Amino acid sequence: MLLREPNLQPTKEVLKTALGGSYPLFDELMGILATVNVVPEWNYYRDGKAWLCKAIYRKKTVFWLSVWDEYYKVAFYFTAKNCNGISDLDIDENIKEDFNERKSVGKFIPLVIIVTEKEQIEDVIKVINYKKSLK
Repeated sequence: MLLREPNLQPTKEVLKTALGGSYPLFDELMGILATVNVVPEWNYYRDGKAWLCKAIYRKKTVFWLSVWDEYYKVAFYFTAKNCNGISDLDIDENIKEDFNERKSVGKFIPLVIIVTEKEQIEDVIKVINYKKSLK
């Protein structure tokens, strides 16, 4: 994971350097978030010693985004009650399989999408819309 320096805020230039060729995919996702009323909020978290982007819809955390070398990860967290709908989503089968095999973290089950290609943004948006629809 990158962005580990607490005093180096994730500006556009810092993100471009870290993400390299994947920066346009990040920029596209950020543009889409504005159209679906999801607000990205960057914070440095001392426990993980890294900058993370928390995406918020109203007061609900929709996902967490972390920056890696040449890609980014989007992590959604679902309760056992809310995870059944994932299998009904029209997303890549590998994402569903990975989700079904993941162990819970406390009372949450993580769904992680590693974004390296444009097509994966569509899957991210579908999961965002599902997460926003939950009570």
